Amino acid sequence: MGIRVGARSRDEIDANTLARLNSGEEESATLSESLAVDFSILLAKVAPTLSPEDMRRIADAGNLGITKRMNIVAAILEAQMDEEKVECLMQHRSDTVRGWAAFIIGRDRSLSLSCKLQAVQPLADDAHFGVREWAWLALRPAISAELCKSLKELESWASSPSDKIRRFAIEATRPRGVWSKHIAELKKSPGLAQALLDRVMADSSKYVQDSCGNWLNDAGKSEPQWVVDYCHSWKKRNSSAATNYIVRRALRNIA
Repeated sequence: MGIRVGARSRDEIDANTLARLNSGEEESATLSESLAVDFSILLAKVAPTLSPEDMRRIADAGNLGITKRMNIVAAILEAQMDEEKVECLMQHRSDTVRGWAAFIIGRDRSLSLSCKLQAVQPLADDAHFGVREWAWLALRPAISAELCKSLKELESWASSPSDKIRRFAIEATRPRGVWSKHIAELKKSPGLAQALLDRVMADSSKYVQDSCGNWLNDAGKSEPQWVVDYCHSWKKRNSSAATNYIVRRALRNIA
């Protein structure tokens, strides 16, 4: 069976596919499909014993942004989930449900930063594009709260054999991350992440190259001279196609 071609907009999603997405029987194939999932229907399938109050809370959040809704569901599920049940969510067919597992891990106050990173790693390395995004979005508040420690711990991630794990290390620390709160310390002092960035400035994967270039482009909006100097120093010591691509992407909005 071939890979399903996903809908490019919500209006293109046929009724059968939407029903399968909402029941957790199908993974989304595009961002449009992921955003179309009805959390109330899916949650009733995943956790049928939730109280009416919890279900109303989900329904009332329907007009909020997707990241806020993911957090709300995680907060509701967290109160009912032990480690074994969270593990089951991590193995669920639905990419949305696996994303909820990531947010439960991110919210867990009993876990240290190191334990959260270890727990979320399978989701950061997930085959589904959406789950990988939920993984870094879910851990970003914890990463921001302990920034220096996070940057150090993520250096090993940036050297992982998996380009998905390497990309997580960069995307999770972007100064102006997509769909997430900015990290003021990195906007002001991007050099704090230099050791991390050094690991991927000649990365062979375009997936990582794009993320690294975007990281530096973020930093260039507040500290353009640092980005220019950093990129020029890399061009002097490495003339690979990968480094040149990252530098072009990094400097695309800097005159």
